[in-house]
Amino acid sequence: MPVGIFRVCLVVITAIVNHPLLFPKENGTVPENVEEIIQKMKEREESLRLEQLRLEQEIADQEATQKALEKAAEVVEESKEEKVRWDMWTALSMVIFLLIELWRQDFQEGNWQDTGGEEDDMAVLGKAFKGVAFPDKAVLASFYEKRILGTTGDMARMREMVEGFADDLLEALRSVCNRDADMEVEDCMGVGSMYENWRVRKPFVCDLIVPFAPPEPYCFRSQTWCSGDCFPPDEQGYGTIKVCRADEDVTGCICDKTKLGEDMLCLLHSKANTTRPSSEMEDLLCFKNTQYLDADQVMKWFQIAVTKAWNRISHKYEFDLSFSLLDSPGALKIKFRSGKSIAFNLTPVVQYENSDVYFISHFPRRGLAADLPSSTHWFLTFAVYERRFIQLVSKTLPANACHVSCLQILSFLHGKQCSLTGPSGLTNYHLKTVMLHLLQARPSQDWAPEKLEARLQDLLKFLEKCLHEKKLYHFFIGNGKVPAELGFPIIFQRAEPLNLFRPFVLRRDVYRKTVDTFHEMLRNMSALINEYTVHIPLAHTNGIHKDSL
Repeated sequence: MPVGIFRVCLVVITAIVNHPLLFPKENGTVPENVEEIIQKMKEREESLRLEQLRLEQEIADQEATQKALEKAAEVVEESKEEKVRWDMWTALSMVIFLLIELWRQDFQEGNWQDTGGEEDDMAVLGKAFKGVAFPDKAVLASFYEKRILGTTGDMARMREMVEGFADDLLEALRSVCNRDADMEVEDCMGVGSMYENWRVRKPFVCDLIVPFAPPEPYCFRSQTWCSGDCFPPDEQGYGTIKVCRADEDVTGCICDKTKLGEDMLCLLHSKANTTRPSSEMEDLLCFKNTQYLDADQVMKWFQIAVTKAWNRISHKYEFDLSFSLLDSPGALKIKFRSGKSIAFNLTPVVQYENSDVYFISHFPRRGLAADLPSSTHWFLTFAVYERRFIQLVSKTLPANACHVSCLQILSFLHGKQCSLTGPSGLTNYHLKTVMLHLLQARPSQDWAPEKLEARLQDLLKFLEKCLHEKKLYHFFIGNGKVPAELGFPIIFQRAEPLNLFRPFVLRRDVYRKTVDTFHEMLRNMSALINEYTVHIPLAHTNGIHKDSL
């Protein structure tokens, strides 16, 4: 039985194994399936290759994007660091700039014109003062008493006479002028050395300035080099004067710049208020085809008006009046029948706003300022404030202070030397500016009368230092320490200092001549003083150098 069952199972297994559907023969469909499988495998391989390329491209793109992001992050980080560094340098630069600006303001307000000190005097001035013998106190006192002090009374009498005549002349001038068309002349004012009591050289000449204003409804509007407008360096110290209607807007109405049309009318400016024609502007002494006041036209008008005024009052006086200098239109001379004469300058000026600074058409004696850039440029004069400053400071000085005496002696020495060797670039205004600087820098007790010798040496040393540096600042312009009692305009205090020695930088021949004249004056100083000091023997003097003579 078991054997039978085993046989049956064996037969069944054999049948199953040999069944064609389960195990096909080798020569059946096998080759076709292999080719199909191979084809599918190739297609799969190709798809996998393409997928690999796509993945590689994606990975490369991702890496490139990552690098770009990293690079952008580095650039941002570097820009942040650069910005931090830039901000640091900007802040540091601003701090340095502020420090420089504070130092500059302190320099201008404090020691803006260095007057020098005893320590560096000999370092700068050793050659100039080597071998120079200064007169002692006794010689200076005797010289001042015999040569200078006696002129004070003569100046006072001359001032009184000239002022009285000038007032009468201007009153007559007003009467001959047309009040509706001509300029309105105000009272004259005395300025300069004659009115500051330090003029020593004859002939004595009084300087009078005469403010004038335009007729109604016109007014003057002035512009200076420090008012914000662009003026070249050679025009510093100058300004222009525009003639405008009093009701005219400073910025100008739009009707002057736009064509309104025939059927439109400006409610601010009617036809009656339009600007005057060119011919009428010239009647207001303006430069041709402009609204700017012409200095040459003003002087021509003033000469004609003075001549008419003198013709009206000449019968009252027993002398003649004439214009003494062709190149100085305001220079007048009174000639007496005895042959004596008195000269004075009557110069028209224009007031700057509501101050005592004035625009002046020309200076009576050339040398202070160079030629005007044009006839529409006016130089500014601070003569009224200079006189007031000297009067104000004199009240704080000891009795019989030596500041005026020093200036008188220095002015006399320089004038005497120029008469020997010819004119130089230095003027009396330069000498007065030096005195004003030292007057502000030195304490009051240093100007006691017994310190005349020391202060005279200070003036000479400071002047030598300024010549050496070619730099002498105008006393008021840029000086932040001007006393408030003077009421000096703040715009000029805040301006850049004005170098009065700038012409020496541009003209070396004038500078060389000026320095040589100054050095000759130093060497001849004792001889020049002793020449007018009778009781001092000549043996004590240093003879005048032959080169000077």
